[in-house]
Amino acid sequence: MIRLLQRSCFQVPSKMVYLQTHSGKSKAVPFTRVLAILPNSQLFRQVPASITKAKGFHSSCCSWKKKKPPEPAPRELDLLRYDMKFLKDSPKPALYLSFAALIPFVSVPLLMAIQEVFYPELVFAQIAYGASVVSFLGGIRWGFALPEGSPAKPDWINLANSVVPSLIAWIALLFHDDLTQAGIMVVMGLGIALHYDLALLPTYPSWFKALRAILTIVAASSLVASLLIINTFPERRLTYKASEVELSK
Repeated sequence: MIRLLQRSCFQVPSKMVYLQTHSGKSKAVPFTRVLAILPNSQLFRQVPASITKAKGFHSSCCSWKKKKPPEPAPRELDLLRYDMKFLKDSPKPALYLSFAALIPFVSVPLLMAIQEVFYPELVFAQIAYGASVVSFLGGIRWGFALPEGSPAKPDWINLANSVVPSLIAWIALLFHDDLTQAGIMVVMGLGIALHYDLALLPTYPSWFKALRAILTIVAASSLVASLLIINTFPERRLTYKASEVELSK
């Protein structure tokens, strides 16, 4: 019995032990004291085999320290978030056609910068081309959401948001007398379409999202360059040359 009591005292996680006898009375005694008085205790002489069970309780103070939350995994750079590493997986036709579509954007400000003049006809042609591209980007969402089994559902979010770029492109063409306002609208349309495709509706393949990011950056930068040329270089119209030829005849 003494060995059983010693084993139970050592197994409890506290410093106090409840001892209960047949008489129904219980007493809390430190287990170190119980071990010291076991051989000569008057209590155990009177009831040498009357101990039925030993209960332990915790007497340590509560720990109020909050556990530190696990540290989040290191986030990648913003450009890596657009899956730039998957650009090499782009299909060849999509890659070649996409970069060829940048020629009208880049050639207009490059030509005006070389000649150091501002051609309003060329700038309007660039803005009209950009408006058609913005409208095309909105139509891609319809074509991606309508087929059965597509990860994008034909719900209000997908279809309604795909109409927004087309409306922005239409409003941009209404500002044909103010090329600065029209250019700003097209740049906004390109940015909104990119935000929809990458953040709000991220269901496109990784290579397409990377390609979309590159094309949007180059196209928007070309439009901004044309808007800067408008306020920098003198204006010259292409129709002047035709009128001069007629007058010379």
